Amino acid sequence: MTQNPIRYAVVGRGWRAQFFFKLAELMPERFAVTGVMTRSVDAAAEVAGRWRLPVTQDLGDLLRTDPEYVITSVPWGVNPGLVETLVERGLPVLSETPPAPDLDGLRKLWAQVGQAEKVQVAEQYLLLPDHAARLAVLRSGVIGERTSAQVSSTHGYHAVSMLRGMLDVGMGPASVHARTFTAPLADPMSPAGWRDDATPKPAVNTLATIDFGGRSGLYDFTDNQWWNQLRTRRILVRGSLGELVDDRVVRLQGTRTVLESELRRRQTGRDLNLEGFDLDHISFDGSVVYTNPYAGVRLSDEEIAIATILEATGRWARGEAEPPYPLAQACQDHLISLAIDESARTGQTVSVGVEPWQ
Repeated sequence: MTQNPIRYAVVGRGWRAQFFFKLAELMPERFAVTGVMTRSVDAAAEVAGRWRLPVTQDLGDLLRTDPEYVITSVPWGVNPGLVETLVERGLPVLSETPPAPDLDGLRKLWAQVGQAEKVQVAEQYLLLPDHAARLAVLRSGVIGERTSAQVSSTHGYHAVSMLRGMLDVGMGPASVHARTFTAPLADPMSPAGWRDDATPKPAVNTLATIDFGGRSGLYDFTDNQWWNQLRTRRILVRGSLGELVDDRVVRLQGTRTVLESELRRRQTGRDLNLEGFDLDHISFDGSVVYTNPYAGVRLSDEEIAIATILEATGRWARGEAEPPYPLAQACQDHLISLAIDESARTGQTVSVGVEPWQ
């Protein structure tokens, strides 16, 4: 456990920023919000009233709260300029995703701040407990050399980060071919809650193949898949000795033995377990491959992942750890995501070439 709480300031107060406030409130021994910057007086009053945090509308005042790094949780179009300003002032930054809205924006942002190596990006998907456990199994080599992956879970750069991470591919050239298909689908839930409407409506499904040069990825996303529980998450990673499908692994042992195993979650608080509802660990073949670093706080998987990147960024800012998700990685993932969009729009294969951050 971090004995000295990691101190961060937050620019923004939207839905994502609420996680940063909540985690500091739940774990003051680990995290401290030194201050919050908002655009309006009303927003400032809301944050101060709900979260009891110091709020300002002036960047200079925010930086005088002495944060170890600053989180930018603002709209896409505003983010690059804010990141540049913070880096110019010598502050480490944890930028919300994506760091810039388009390719020109990515190139300009990299030209301005890339060499400073002061920017991390808040991409937490591979830090979700189930995905972190899958990565541990894949890295152990049980399915041999990883050759292809399929992700149907989240959209754009998030899914690309999962594909690249699970395949362990670098930032070289890639080729993208995408198509969209529209079909009726009930959409019973939104971020605001249940719609109380089961009427099927046209939903767009985007399928894309990504050739990473020797390894391949399949991207599969349906409109509102994050919230629509009628479209479940599917993960497949294939290797030279077997494959991982969601929580199941099949692989070859020796020359004639095929083994099947499962990733198993120990979730307390179920049935007569009175430890409280919480994730304890995830195991594979009798060995623990993931342990909840925040056991006892009763966090959701998403909150665990966000807390993990907050802590990793703090340790990096202190010079105690490697960068968790540098700007270069984020630029590459969004670059491929933009290629998926372009290919889906034009029907043409899009080549992803060499960029300055590679």
